[in-house]
Amino acid sequence: MSPRLTSRSIELRRVVVTGLGSVTPLGNDVATSWEGVLSGTSGVGLIQSYDTEHFPVKIAAELKHFDPSGVVDKKDIRRLDPVLLYALVAAQQAVDDSGLKLSEELLPRMGVLVGSGIGGLRTIEQNHTILLERGPRRVSPFLIPHLITNMAAGLISIRFGARGPNSCVVTACATGSHCLGEAFRLIQRGDAEVMIAGGVEAPIQPLGMAGFAALRALSTRNEEPERASRPFDAGRDGFVVGEGAGILVLESLEAALARGARIHAEIVGYGMSSDAHHMTAPPTDGQGAQDSMLRALSDAGLDAADIDYINAHGTSTPFNDRTETFAIRQVFGEHAERLAVSSSKSMIGHALGAAGGIEAIFTVLALREGILPPTINYEDPDPECDLDYVPNTARRAAIRTALSNSFGFGGTNTTLALARWDPEQD
Repeated sequence: MSPRLTSRSIELRRVVVTGLGSVTPLGNDVATSWEGVLSGTSGVGLIQSYDTEHFPVKIAAELKHFDPSGVVDKKDIRRLDPVLLYALVAAQQAVDDSGLKLSEELLPRMGVLVGSGIGGLRTIEQNHTILLERGPRRVSPFLIPHLITNMAAGLISIRFGARGPNSCVVTACATGSHCLGEAFRLIQRGDAEVMIAGGVEAPIQPLGMAGFAALRALSTRNEEPERASRPFDAGRDGFVVGEGAGILVLESLEAALARGARIHAEIVGYGMSSDAHHMTAPPTDGQGAQDSMLRALSDAGLDAADIDYINAHGTSTPFNDRTETFAIRQVFGEHAERLAVSSSKSMIGHALGAAGGIEAIFTVLALREGILPPTINYEDPDPECDLDYVPNTARRAAIRTALSNSFGFGGTNTTLALARWDPEQD
């Protein structure tokens, strides 16, 4: 693939993935999480972090045995909101994996674009209680810095001394993918050489869970948590809230090759759209999802028939899974019969603003390793969800190109197009 030109004849640089970092309900690093995915393990269980006696939903996909002490000092572990701890740990993994040398020459050209859909929810809850019970003078001076959604990006920038673009995108469940897409654009256009990008979320708090339950968006399969998240299955009854972080190091191909970096995959396209329809529900024809996928294909210079795999948004809600299936069929036509489509949320739940980053990592690994993540708990086919969802068991497949879909409240949609890295062809 040669560089493309815009209407202003600006050469767009190629962008590759050189670092991966994650904390998920399946494991506190990429390798452990990927092992859980390939074994079809569910990360969903009864909520352990607070008393759910009076809550209608008692299940979530929580992190297990998360320990940030190797990355964050003890004082900050006690002080920082979980959303910031998750981001710092995943970012450190990604930078370590990339093998970058943080030189004075690189740092002004290295940026951060990491977002959260909700931000520091635990900090909000704790300080609101303090305000009501003990008065305004006892509210923490760290309340505002720890709750704002751009602080994850800020702390990552401080940690590594990255002085390039520093920002975040906040688009609900599309946050992580939008952050990756915008970081991709910054490198393409020469505004940065390296970007640390992705999403993070720590929403499993009483207020957050009560709010999602009030929307009647969540599964109430409390008696069998591991089977609750079941995208595209006829028995799906809502999504399961997850948490964690998925952060990637993106780099210009030129810079990656010059330093002999290990390249995991290439990002080749980015599309986004709006449903312009409803606060929380997509239109029945999935037009926004269609537009997002079509724009990613166009941006990548790919035809629909070039795509081998889609890591679907696949939330496990009755309406959204049906709508995404319809949108895929509209975009891909007859080729939809040959596509593999799966939802990682069947195993890790819906990590909201972190979902796009985590799922992009799984898509990169599927391309690199030639293994498709399964959709677990797929037991009873829905006639309106009639694609190949890689049911229950991971599958070997030498895929070349893939899409990763993320759709969010407010009608926001984004799609990333990724390609397997083959140094023999470039």
